[in-house]
Amino acid sequence: MNTVLIEVCPPERALTDMRQAVRDGAPEREARIGFASFELLWKTLTPARWRLLDALTGAGALGVRELARRVGRDVHAVHSDCAALAACGVIDKTADGKLHFPYDAVHVDFMLQKAAA
Repeated sequence: MNTVLIEVCPPERALTDMRQAVRDGAPEREARIGFASFELLWKTLTPARWRLLDALTGAGALGVRELARRVGRDVHAVHSDCAALAACGVIDKTADGKLHFPYDAVHVDFMLQKAAA
């Protein structure tokens, strides 16, 4: 199964992980989409955008109108949300303008913990 991990990953840790992967020469076990903070994750992945990701997961490339039909939303609103998701690299646009989320499953991972005093 082609899975993507969505996580909160501070930039310093992302750089450390990338350096380690380059040193090891081994590919990651799964694709990753990282957000620098919880706030950025929630701002980007709103409930309406999660519904778009749900509809795109495992669906192949879809046009905006078809995606809007599948989620029961206005085409213009779906277009706007998809533009935001594409701008931050969560979804892709194909050469013919269709929307593509190339994963069959999404794993979300984050942990809340007490802030350091």
